[in-house]
Amino acid sequence: MSRSSKTVKQIGQWRLNLVRILFIAMVGLLCWRLADIQVIHPDFLRHQGDARHLRQVPVVAHRGMVIDRHGEPLAISTPVHSVWINPQDADVNDPRLAKLAKLLGYTSNQIKQKITQNQSREFVYLKRRITPELSSQVKQLGISGVALQREYKRYYPAGEVTSHIVGFTNVDDVGQEGLELTYDAVLTGRPGLQRMVRDSRGNYVEGGELISPAKAGENVQLSIDLRIQYLTYQALKKAVEEHQAKSGTAVVVDTHTGEVLAMANQPSFNPNNRTGLRPSDFRNRAVTDLFEPGSTVKPFTVASGIKSGNYDTSTIINTHPGIYRVSGHPIKDFRDYGEIDLATLIQKSSNVGASKIALSLEPDQLWHDFASFGLGEATGAYFPGEAMGTMPDPQSWRTIDIATLGYGYGLSTSALQLARAYTVLADGGILKPITFIKTDKIPRGRREFSADIMHDVLSMMNKVVEPGGTATRAAVVNYHVAGKTGTAKKATSGGYSDDRYQSVFAGIIPSSAPRLAMVVMIDEPKGAYYGGAVAAPVFAEVMNGAMRLLNIAPDDLPMTQVQVAHK
Repeated sequence: MSRSSKTVKQIGQWRLNLVRILFIAMVGLLCWRLADIQVIHPDFLRHQGDARHLRQVPVVAHRGMVIDRHGEPLAISTPVHSVWINPQDADVNDPRLAKLAKLLGYTSNQIKQKITQNQSREFVYLKRRITPELSSQVKQLGISGVALQREYKRYYPAGEVTSHIVGFTNVDDVGQEGLELTYDAVLTGRPGLQRMVRDSRGNYVEGGELISPAKAGENVQLSIDLRIQYLTYQALKKAVEEHQAKSGTAVVVDTHTGEVLAMANQPSFNPNNRTGLRPSDFRNRAVTDLFEPGSTVKPFTVASGIKSGNYDTSTIINTHPGIYRVSGHPIKDFRDYGEIDLATLIQKSSNVGASKIALSLEPDQLWHDFASFGLGEATGAYFPGEAMGTMPDPQSWRTIDIATLGYGYGLSTSALQLARAYTVLADGGILKPITFIKTDKIPRGRREFSADIMHDVLSMMNKVVEPGGTATRAAVVNYHVAGKTGTAKKATSGGYSDDRYQSVFAGIIPSSAPRLAMVVMIDEPKGAYYGGAVAAPVFAEVMNGAMRLLNIAPDDLPMTQVQVAHK
């Protein structure tokens, strides 16, 4: 063998050994890497895999129900699905996107835009709270990156009948109006967290590990009696339509507990379909809107007069000739009532008589006594947007201001606030807070008047509903009703209008053992506008049903029926 051949053979052998060494080194390196992955650091790839296929998904918490005092649902949450997409996993060229767009009410370009414009995000909603049928169709498409998420949709079984009380939530189930807003923290649950596995299409696989459970929100039981609420809503709607009024409101309160049993407004709205509605449609007029109460405060004026010691049930006031000039301003009665007692003053609604009482009292005393009925202060109901009303400073009163205050001008109140004031008359002079929450306890109030004064004034108010009074249409068969009408001209930029009125009736039933107080206010009725003709019939219609529903014993049975009952 030549030297050159030997050299070539040695070089070949060296190269072969080098390849062998490199191969063995590579095998060793691979073995070491496998050992590192499988034995030394086994969690690394598991973590990398999990990062691509595991997600921590929030578990939506069920919002608590709103129920009436008998457990009837007023607001409930029903499970629905929302459609979302992960733009990073979606393919804009997927032909199934056109079908998805059609199902969700989009165009193909809109869906593709959502994908291309959100490439840095992993979660984008396509459609919130879809129907079960639609969610099933979306799921069957099996589009990569498109998934369903379970949520809850708020539903209001009573619809517009209770809309202004209950209010509503937004798309994220957060209270926006009414008691849904007031008690949002109580109703809202605590969301949970679940670790879920995604398949190759980006859809979540059923099951998963629960990291922290969701906690459902608490139920809120209202004082509202849905039966009486329906009566109030229907009677008020009928009156507003009949008199072609601008709006109307009505409130029914339990005089013992201060619980609101019913509250209705017209116009109303359907919280289940708020398309096309304006923010003003959601306003609870019974709580937020103020008006001058007119003659409904005359019982307060009389109570203040009796409390002063200058008047009693036998006091006679001369109202002749039916007109009384104060600082050059004429104060008129419907007609000349001549010399009348306090009961007739209330029965006939004499402005002259009420003015004379008001002017005979010290301004500070009159202001204090009106404030003792809760006028000018919050009711304690904690309803969103509640207006406190106004009670002018007595230091600034002119003589004419005192006179007009005596028959309900120069101050403002809400329907709820006025209803609370009437509970003072009904409850023997005790002022209590108002509540929308059912309670089994009689709340502690503060005494403002003696029970004797309130009893005397209630007896006078009975005559308002009896023949010869201004509210005979508020009468309820077999029950004594204590009430007062009010017909106030609306204030305008140039003074008081001569053709725009607010018709009011406030009543207590049964007056011998008061249980309910109700205020009805009809705004700008057409044609007839007196409170006794427009608002009083609403009271009668509601209370005829409420007395029966609450099983309240009659206190004005004919003698023959009383005799039969005692046999």
